[in-house]
Amino acid sequence: MTVYVDLNIARTLAKNSALSVELLAPVARFSLRAGTGEQAALSKALGAALPTKIGQCTRKGSLEVLCLGPDEWNILAPEDQAAKITAACEKIYAKAPHSLTEISDREVAIQITGAKATDLMTIGCPRDLDMLPVGEARRTVFDGVSAVLWRDGADEFRLDLWRSFAPHVISLLETGCNELAAE
Repeated sequence: MTVYVDLNIARTLAKNSALSVELLAPVARFSLRAGTGEQAALSKALGAALPTKIGQCTRKGSLEVLCLGPDEWNILAPEDQAAKITAACEKIYAKAPHSLTEISDREVAIQITGAKATDLMTIGCPRDLDMLPVGEARRTVFDGVSAVLWRDGADEFRLDLWRSFAPHVISLLETGCNELAAE
């Protein structure tokens, strides 16, 4: 039996005294690809420096930029900023060629917080979470699902994953949350 999960409404998915799993509100998301020579112009257009180290994040106001590769970034911003980001990058395209693709509808974000957040993450993520510094993010997998794992705090993680895999991951996180509560 397939259970429908509305992924457009932010809400708590599971909660106990040591954990909270929440579906975050939709945001504007972009995939940006550009060469080294274009990075300064794009940073200026976006109003935030493109980080150069893989996994490094830049935050300026409500804009987040994550370096996923030597020429690849994810950009996250409030939904009402999507047109502004597109226009700013389009304006400089002639002198700073790049690829900017809006991926807002492709992905959702799940936030895991609390004293047992690391324990919950280890049920599906093979990465050594102690090696992921606060304020950085990495590509990884969660129970075989490709994801971007953000570490927003010592006990606070965010998983960005493709919308089509979200029901599977949500189910696994809900089950794990309930099992950890029973300990």
